[in-house]
Amino acid sequence: MKNKVVIITGASSGIGKALAFEYGNKGAQVVITGRNEAKLEEAKAELVAANITCQAIVCDSSSEEQTRAMVAQVVQEFGRIDILINNAGISMRSMFENVDLKVLKQLMDINFWGTVYATHAALPYIKESKGGIIGISSIAGYRGLPVRTGYSASKFAMNGFLEALRTELLETGVHVLTACPGFTASNIRNASLNSEGKITGDTMRDEEKMMSAEEVAARIYTAFEQKKKTLVLTFQGKLTVFLNKWLNGLMDRLVYNTLKKEKDSPLK
Repeated sequence: MKNKVVIITGASSGIGKALAFEYGNKGAQVVITGRNEAKLEEAKAELVAANITCQAIVCDSSSEEQTRAMVAQVVQEFGRIDILINNAGISMRSMFENVDLKVLKQLMDINFWGTVYATHAALPYIKESKGGIIGISSIAGYRGLPVRTGYSASKFAMNGFLEALRTELLETGVHVLTACPGFTASNIRNASLNSEGKITGDTMRDEEKMMSAEEVAARIYTAFEQKKKTLVLTFQGKLTVFLNKWLNGLMDRLVYNTLKKEKDSPLK
């Protein structure tokens, strides 16, 4: 990784920031992006304090214009792009019948289109360096989750896009990894949207019992180095993907009952 240039979207906290430390500690020059300038600068300060070469660029992943400008700035400053990690994402929790459809559009704009915009802008440079693209998807990209219809739809779309792209790039030397963490201790639930598109500011799960963002980042780094095509994390995640393929009727009931136990769940 020495002197390789790695862009990580949505990296002011959680898995994104953990990935910045993981790649930075391996010698990469890290570019982190996010919408909140204050949080982004805090993350940059932490990385620089750890002797990691880091640049922070304010960028809304749902904006094609801002994303292309971000990629152009990285190329101008560093002269290359080796790895793009599409991590920016938000979640939601609402019954579909009650949700304002702008919430689903917002999730698609950030989770799916954000991945498309960044990948399209960076791909020529990644092909030149024979680098790679990593998409931080979710188990929800394999198994639809109730009260998270928009999140599941965005991650299914992301998985399909990355799989198609991986196949297109088969003869180019560019490696594509789709990483699907299970429930991970991060702020994604605190920042999830309700039916009206407002941030809930509270988690509905026990964060201490989940895999840490740092462990997720380490697993993703190793999987990419091993040229794996997909990475499904946690025993629960692997079991969910397997059972959903063969016993999806049973999984409907199991997933329903599991998410019904969440704090203040709208499922009855």
